Amino acid sequence: MRDSSTVSSASTPRGGFSIVRDHGPKTSGPARPIAYAAFTFILGLAFIRPFVDLIGYAVQTDLYSHILLIPFISAYLIFIQRAQLPKDYRTSLGWALILSFCGLLTLISVWISLKIDPPVSQNDYLSLTTFSFICLLLSGGFLFLGGKWMAAAAFPLGFLVFMVPLPDRALHFLETASQVASTEAAAIFFSITGTPMLRDGFVFQLPGIAIQVAQECSGIRSSWVLFITTLAASYLFLKSPCKRAILIAFVIPLAIVRNGFRIWVIGILCVEIGPHMIDSAIHHQGGPIFFVLSLIPLFLLLWWLRRGERTAAPGILQVNTVGRDRNGASALPPDPMIPR
Repeated sequence: MRDSSTVSSASTPRGGFSIVRDHGPKTSGPARPIAYAAFTFILGLAFIRPFVDLIGYAVQTDLYSHILLIPFISAYLIFIQRAQLPKDYRTSLGWALILSFCGLLTLISVWISLKIDPPVSQNDYLSLTTFSFICLLLSGGFLFLGGKWMAAAAFPLGFLVFMVPLPDRALHFLETASQVASTEAAAIFFSITGTPMLRDGFVFQLPGIAIQVAQECSGIRSSWVLFITTLAASYLFLKSPCKRAILIAFVIPLAIVRNGFRIWVIGILCVEIGPHMIDSAIHHQGGPIFFVLSLIPLFLLLWWLRRGERTAAPGILQVNTVGRDRNGASALPPDPMIPR
């Protein structure tokens, strides 16, 4: 008979292939979580300089102001599902080594990029260092807590990736794509409402004013925040992977329509009231208003998808009484996992 300490604790799907293989004896109690907390603290001290730069960058840049909230959201998501997390811990050495290698390789690339001329931008520097920190943080999780625990907390830990600023090239690509799509959406709104216009690329020639849809008007910030919000909402309120995918995919057309609608509103105001509306608050500070408006169809879709799903709160076990014996005690079917 084989010793149970040498058998992998990970679940094996159909086909017989283990997803995550843990090694070493099982341990329970607070020793390993405390060790992982100490590891996280030491790792945070090692990255204190990049963290200070990241906080300052997030405060100064509207696009990344959400970064300051991401660690707290991840911690909250772990907290509400703490009862479902495994209490036995093992070491997943393979994943720990892979993630450690990725983190250290990224750190080396940061060091090299700072030596070249010209060096990388501050945005890319923070992207690389933050990604390296997350890789090393996750590697510590596999080392101290094991693959079974990490798999159970996959979403909250994966959510930390939104701490990483988008690299410059990725940001430029998304801004350009959003600019093109928003311009097309605005053109459709102008056509539907019968507004006289001539269009030349990103420029709309309207009665009395010409409006250009610049990259700064792409709405990438609100779209990015909307995507992150939807991802968290799908995890909290939906159980079906298919329904989660539908809700998340809905964000893309919703963001395009919202930004096209905003461009159309500003254009109509300039035509009907006067060209001075291009410098009004609805243009420069109206983003939050249109963001809130976009939440209405999103929440309606979420409500529709949620209908029919069980509403059990995370971490709460629901037991249905199927009958009672002659003494009034509940009679439940035997659990095959409990030895008799």
